[in-house]
Amino acid sequence: MKKNWLALILLLAFFLLLTACKKEEEEEVKPEDRFNEFVELWKEQKFDDMYDEFLSTTSKEAFSKEEMVERYHHLYNDLEINNLSITYVIPEVKEPQGEETEEVSEVTYPFQVEMDSLAGKITFDQEATLVKETKNPEEESEENWYVNWDTTFIFPELEPGDKVGVNTTKGPRGEIFDRNGKGLAVNDTLYEIGIVPGDMEGQEQETKEKLAELLHLDVAYIDQQLNQGWVQPDLFVPIGIINPNDEALYRKISDLPGVWKQNTAGRSYPLGAAGTHLIGYTGEITAEELETYKDKGYKQHDIIGKRGLESLYEEQLKGKPGVEIYIEKENGDQVVIAEQRAEKGKDIHVTINGEFQKLVYENMEGKQGTAAAINPTTGETMALVSSPSFDPNGLTSYYYTKLMADEANPLLNRFTSLYAPGSTFKPITAAIALEQGTVTADATKDITGKTWGKGNSWGGYEITRVSDPGRPVNLEDALVFSDNIYFGQTALDVGADAMVQGLENFGFTTEVPYTYPIPSSSISNSGNLNDEILLADTAYGQGELQVSILHLATMYSPFTNGGHLVKPVLLQEEEKGMWKEQLVSPEHAEEINASLRKVVSSPNGTARGANMENIPLAGKTGTAELKSNKDEKGAENGVFVAYNSEQKDLIIAMLMENVEDEGSSGYVVQRVKSIFEQIY
Repeated sequence: MKKNWLALILLLAFFLLLTACKKEEEEEVKPEDRFNEFVELWKEQKFDDMYDEFLSTTSKEAFSKEEMVERYHHLYNDLEINNLSITYVIPEVKEPQGEETEEVSEVTYPFQVEMDSLAGKITFDQEATLVKETKNPEEESEENWYVNWDTTFIFPELEPGDKVGVNTTKGPRGEIFDRNGKGLAVNDTLYEIGIVPGDMEGQEQETKEKLAELLHLDVAYIDQQLNQGWVQPDLFVPIGIINPNDEALYRKISDLPGVWKQNTAGRSYPLGAAGTHLIGYTGEITAEELETYKDKGYKQHDIIGKRGLESLYEEQLKGKPGVEIYIEKENGDQVVIAEQRAEKGKDIHVTINGEFQKLVYENMEGKQGTAAAINPTTGETMALVSSPSFDPNGLTSYYYTKLMADEANPLLNRFTSLYAPGSTFKPITAAIALEQGTVTADATKDITGKTWGKGNSWGGYEITRVSDPGRPVNLEDALVFSDNIYFGQTALDVGADAMVQGLENFGFTTEVPYTYPIPSSSISNSGNLNDEILLADTAYGQGELQVSILHLATMYSPFTNGGHLVKPVLLQEEEKGMWKEQLVSPEHAEEINASLRKVVSSPNGTARGANMENIPLAGKTGTAELKSNKDEKGAENGVFVAYNSEQKDLIIAMLMENVEDEGSSGYVVQRVKSIFEQIY
């Protein structure tokens, strides 16, 4: 019995000894576990811990902590390293042969590094050797695995004395082209105008004054440029930049003694002032803009769109810079490790006809106003003009300051402003009334005299019309004679709610479906027409009604295309279609179209000044008087909307401000007539 117990005890002791050995074996740190910990710290960019806990004695003797950690931090930050990935393969270990085996004290793991940088993706293969070391023999610390690190872990080509550099090139900005492929905002060779001081031939003051005038500068700025320390009598001193297409300006400048030009790259706007409010211009980014755009890759001194399409499509137009990351060897040789080529920004193609845009602008003669021209079938915008304007080529801060003080306010974009449309709105009222069944084309109103009102209930307020034909008035008469009383009474018959609904059907109070931000047209300050006088005044484009010039042109499209309200478009790539299908019946659309032709062709028509033998224009004039009360004489805005009643491929709407001394709407009629004469 005792022998059995003794055998059992010996067996148990052997089993415990075997288990302890196995546990000791399991607890021994494997090199792959240590390398995995090293890699995880690397991914998290915890370079301090990598150095302190994982570098071998040999590596620490070769590289100080500052050398490794600071270099990692500096390079990863400067090169914008992110999405760091390190993968490795555990090599197969051959089983030891024979009874006696030598303990492994060194192991090598191949690994691959992949990362994103400001120059794109960087990948490389490398090997890491781990060595078994006892770090503190005096303290009898356990053995562990440590990494033999060197600079090739950062980049394989990077040796201790090498430097890492970055080259950047600007990506060309996307350009803006009109419907015919002609440039509206292009990257071009510009004329940089400068002075060679020694060539002014004793005419220094005269030259500086004349050049300042032509370049929209002040003489003090020119003196400042000429007084710089580096300036010599025979050196070219840059003063300003001009549009190379402005040959007349260049001739005046080149006649000045001592004034020369040299070519420089930059942004050119071939339309000059005619396109500024629509196309916009570029300039150096400001501190405020940089704060807004800093998360989108913008840096100090970058060029950015300042207004118009240049600003609206900034992100698409902005070029992508080219970046090259290289290693410079001690002997001066360079090794490129990552490269991203510069990319041009997206080109923008608009439906605008550049030549036509310029034609419309020039016919406005620099006076305050706005104009829109659209194709009523496709909705394509052919011109969108604000006048007066300014030339964006070579725009200077001095010139901009002068523009801000200009009473005509050339900085104001008038095609994004809202105006009272005056009597040009009467066809819309007619369409609403016809669709409601409130009137018919043949029905007449028996109106006597030039004024009409509701007596005391209106507080003595009366509607005034220009002329009394001395007979009952039908819809055509009312449009030809521009009869305020007829339309005021018609609106009262339609009723406030139905009138509001009709206006909303024509796009009032809703967002204009247009690429360029155009404010919504408004019915009234309150949004309703519950006041009878307000309702009546609204019918002939007064009251509190406010519309944009583009919306006004668009509202005439049903009279030319069979009754549809076209959706205005600006980009060639946009899908073309209708804003509101069959807003007006084809019959009613044709009735209004025929009447609008009579407005021009009839000897009594308010637009008879636009009548031409070979161009059968149709349209409607309007005069909006701006005054705070009935008894005063206010400034007048003249309006005219016209189209060719046969071709029906172009609607032009033009509004000119302060035309009370120019013949009111008659002045605008002549401007629009001139445009049609020049295009047909």
